[in-house]
Amino acid sequence: MPGLTSAAGLIGLLDEPDQQLRCFALQQLDNHVHQFWAEIADEVSKIEILYEDESFKQRKLAALVASKVYYHLGEYEESMMFALGAGELFDISSQEEYVETIISKFIEEYISVTTKNDVLQHGTVDQTTTTSEEPTPVDPRLQDIVERLFRSCYQNEDYKPAIGIAIEARRLDVVEEGITLAGQRDLDEDEEQTDMAVELMEYVLHIAMGEVQEVGLRERLLRLLVKLFLALPSPDYFSISKCVIHLNDTALAAKILSDLVQKEDSKSLLVAYQIAFDLDTSATQEFLQKVMADLPGADSDEPDSAAATAGSDTVATDSTEDSKSTKHYRAIRQILRGTKSIELSLEFLYRNNRTDMQILNKIKDCLEARTSIFHTALTFANAFMHSGTMVDKFFRDNLDWLSKAVNWSKFTATAALGVIHKGNLSQGMKLLQPYLPQEGVSNGSPYSQGGSLYGLGLIYANHGTDVLEFLRKQFNATQDEIVQHGGALGLGVAGMATGNSAIYEELKNILWSDSAVAGEAIGLAMGLIMLGTGNMGAIEDMMQYTRDTQHEKIIRGLSLGMALIMFGRQEAADELINTLLDGQDPILRYGGIMTIALAYCGTGSNKAIRKLLHVAVSDVNDDVRRVSVMSLGFILFRKPSAVPRMVELLSESYNPHVRYGASMALGIACAGTGLDEAIDLLEPMIKDPTDFVRQGALISMAMILVQQNEQMNPKVPHIRKTFETMVADKHEDAMAKFGAALALGIIDAGGRNVTIGLQTPTGSLNVPAIVGMAVFTQYWYWFPLTHFLTLSFTPTGLIGLDEDLNIPDFKFWSSTRPSLFDYPPKVEESATKKTEELTTAVLSTTAKAQQRAKRAEKEKAAKEAAVAKGDGEAMDVEPTTSTPATPGPSAEEKMDVDEETKEGEGDKKEVEGEKKEGEGDKKKRIEKEKVGYELTNLSRVLPEQLRYIAFLEDGRYEPVKKPTGGVLLLLDRRPNEEVQLMEVKSRKSVTQPAGAVAGAAAAGSAVEEIGGAEAAVNILNAEDDDGADDAPLPDPFDYDTDSDE
Repeated sequence: MPGLTSAAGLIGLLDEPDQQLRCFALQQLDNHVHQFWAEIADEVSKIEILYEDESFKQRKLAALVASKVYYHLGEYEESMMFALGAGELFDISSQEEYVETIISKFIEEYISVTTKNDVLQHGTVDQTTTTSEEPTPVDPRLQDIVERLFRSCYQNEDYKPAIGIAIEARRLDVVEEGITLAGQRDLDEDEEQTDMAVELMEYVLHIAMGEVQEVGLRERLLRLLVKLFLALPSPDYFSISKCVIHLNDTALAAKILSDLVQKEDSKSLLVAYQIAFDLDTSATQEFLQKVMADLPGADSDEPDSAAATAGSDTVATDSTEDSKSTKHYRAIRQILRGTKSIELSLEFLYRNNRTDMQILNKIKDCLEARTSIFHTALTFANAFMHSGTMVDKFFRDNLDWLSKAVNWSKFTATAALGVIHKGNLSQGMKLLQPYLPQEGVSNGSPYSQGGSLYGLGLIYANHGTDVLEFLRKQFNATQDEIVQHGGALGLGVAGMATGNSAIYEELKNILWSDSAVAGEAIGLAMGLIMLGTGNMGAIEDMMQYTRDTQHEKIIRGLSLGMALIMFGRQEAADELINTLLDGQDPILRYGGIMTIALAYCGTGSNKAIRKLLHVAVSDVNDDVRRVSVMSLGFILFRKPSAVPRMVELLSESYNPHVRYGASMALGIACAGTGLDEAIDLLEPMIKDPTDFVRQGALISMAMILVQQNEQMNPKVPHIRKTFETMVADKHEDAMAKFGAALALGIIDAGGRNVTIGLQTPTGSLNVPAIVGMAVFTQYWYWFPLTHFLTLSFTPTGLIGLDEDLNIPDFKFWSSTRPSLFDYPPKVEESATKKTEELTTAVLSTTAKAQQRAKRAEKEKAAKEAAVAKGDGEAMDVEPTTSTPATPGPSAEEKMDVDEETKEGEGDKKEVEGEKKEGEGDKKKRIEKEKVGYELTNLSRVLPEQLRYIAFLEDGRYEPVKKPTGGVLLLLDRRPNEEVQLMEVKSRKSVTQPAGAVAGAAAAGSAVEEIGGAEAAVNILNAEDDDGADDAPLPDPFDYDTDSDE
């Protein structure tokens, strides 16, 4: 039977009075509607009439045909309406394009309605939403189709699409149903598939952390996940701890730790310790203090935490009075205070320090120390390279250079000691004691005193329990605005996110004195103390004072402080953001942009990105436009690959401030990734005609390439050479040289053992790192804030601990070539010597004259010797009249020349032979390099290397979780055997008392690397002699004029 060529006959049957004929016509039209929809569309009204006739038996079929016709016409609203009328005839399992399209439209409509109703039901922090609006009821037919869709997915075990739709539609009951159903099927079918429920929960956790942008929905999802995780036979406590941090639920965190300790088995105890370490790296000081307070048992040793830090690695086990659980709680408190992790990081950085001093010496030789910006640049480079290593020998070896520091350069140099000794909690106060303000003693430079208070805060950054009282006392006791400046910065860094209202009030009282120098630091410190609290009282105080003061420095400090208070608050910060952006003062608008950056950091919020891009192209102030582009890096650092595409056009803007912002956005978002797209954008910006754009590009390039070697990125050697060339170039602008010096310090930061990470290894926001990066970007206005970048440095070591929190000596396996993640090679000294020892050019005439003089001297010496031998009786011989022969070299001279030539040729051959041997060795090394090698505990393991790390199957220790870098607790498979512990080297380098460095020089190489702080005391504490280091004023000019004659 030939196929249909027209639908006219079938359409004509629709007019027949016989219902069976009309039903037959509809069935045939349904089969051929995709072919003849254009013909049917002219008579679609007849089909609609049949659908509206309630006495017609095939009403739903008529609705389905009408829906398909409207689909082809592009009328999706009408098509959806008739598809709903089709009921069960609309087959959601069909693979037709029509069905898939209409289902997607149904889902969009359903999500739109349920989202709006959810916002009205649970409320929102968005002030623009009206609360008087009534919820919109969902069409039961639409609800039925979506429910059928969910059931179909669950029956086919296709869980993730259904759960994703349910999250968007705010149907948490469907999410819970899907995870529970997956868990039940796992138990019924196979034990190997019990991971399906856990996999789905991790999937939901990933969506909640990275995709969901509404705070209320995220909190409900996380609470649901906590309930589901705890209901598992073997709960995933590490995932629960992630949820707890975001929920800010200290009681739940304490309960989990208590439950694990009370199980009284080694595995549970190690998990509790591991969770404590994870909390320490991710949570704020205020959160950790509340968890410690909620833990069972008295916290009797908290006041002596500094002493505990200086004590042994082992947890106290010699007390017979305390029960085992009390000892375990004491250990957990020590971990939560941060003292243990800081001590371990300090040991890792000191043990593995690979700083190349040749680079620092090159910078010192190339930059004029009397120029303040160059002196400061080298100070920062030294501080970054040695951050956390406790190696301050550069100061001791270069006291003459250090003596050229004056005023704020001296402030910065003293604070640099805090960066170098960052985390040295047991010796921090003792180290800086000679620099700190002394009671009743007015001598000393206020710049070194202020810098020492700032440095003390950096040593105890984010763990300032032991020094906050001392810093408060010094801050309140002084009237010098420079010391107040340093004290405020120290208080802010050490007391970060404590929410301490007493410190806040003391800072506010000094702020009212309206000192521009102290006020800028105080405004910043107020924000650091109240970091992330969203304290509206503090916001109102600071906003009011921005209207009262006339000092731009104070307004800038307060603007940044308000942004810090709104850290991570997202929609809750929108009202403040709008207020600041609507202001006439560009400094307040600048603060509004920083508030967006910090409130939405790491969220990837489209709303925040749109606002930033709008301001970047519309604001009339260059500073505001610059920070708008730069802030994109804070929003998108969890999706670094998206940033190069977003700022590509901005990096070519006519406005140099926008170009600078684009370069810094790349550095912030792509830090430590070595992303090729970002490097390709930055390379031409290093040659930008504007000096500060080159500066930003250099700094960003270093942040991206930190811990990268030639194997990981072939461009690294060339870029390192570019940094060195720009520092040495006498014709380069000072600002670009400053950026190149900073870049050399950043790319080798922490002895080449740290990276820059704005999120923790567990995926949470790294609060100190984000804050440090945000404040570091303010170096544009105030150089001493550059030191804040050290808060972003994250040690990349794998540190294994046993049940007693000791450091066992064990090995693990890396399934890569050793060179792939190796340290970059050091600068060769021979290369520097070759450039210094240049051969002097000698003219041919000069060479001949020298030869004649040499021969004359030899002849004279020979005659004198002959005369002396014959006592003057030698016979006189008359010269012959023959033509004199051209004088030539004597036999001795010939011999000397031949030997020299042979020696020279021999040396050349030896050098060439060595080169060939070296090249051969290199080729052999590349050819013979095996894949896979062993690493010991406390080794450097880069983030990219973690996926290649494995523990030996026959090894003694087994990790309690998958290695993520940092501290890793180990389960001992052979607990009855003796444990081999690693020696703690950092304790041997304890700081000597001031003046005792020379006497301790023979103590060993460890002492040779320290002592810079003590050696520099007299120089940095010396009061500045105004004008002593300035060039003398020129003599007055004498003008001879006609009137003088």
